[in-house]
Amino acid sequence: MRIRVIATGGTIDKVYFDAASTYDVGDPMVGPLFKEANVTFEYVVESVLQKDSLQMTDDDRALIRQRVAASPENLILITHGTDTMTATAAQLADLPDKVIVFTGSMVPARFRQSDALFNIGCAVGALQVLAPGVYIAMNGQVFPADQVKKNRAQSRFEPKA
Repeated sequence: MRIRVIATGGTIDKVYFDAASTYDVGDPMVGPLFKEANVTFEYVVESVLQKDSLQMTDDDRALIRQRVAASPENLILITHGTDTMTATAAQLADLPDKVIVFTGSMVPARFRQSDALFNIGCAVGALQVLAPGVYIAMNGQVFPADQVKKNRAQSRFEPKA
């Protein structure tokens, strides 16, 4: 098994973050997290963007789609900001033969009490058992990407009503 990680930025890769300050999106954290977890599968990390998802454009989404389509791997993990994760996922819905799982975090992975490692682990497990399609793995659950929404008030993803 070989997983391609497409890193696009978002909170998961933020270097500094609080409500009163600015932040920078840093290098992808997934590679170091995989090393710390001593994973035994092959992976490649491709940094495509380093943006907060609220700053993503249609051109950015087209680039992500292009990189997923060009990937020789069929198992694709996309780290992405949570605010527009579903919008980007919708742009990948018709790519055949690929299992695509988006994940991110509400707290930067560099912080000790981040949800990043848990969300990444959930996404990796999901990649191994799901049928081809596009999914979002957040908060211990895996959802078809077109059937989920972010509940900002509760800081979680949940099924659409």
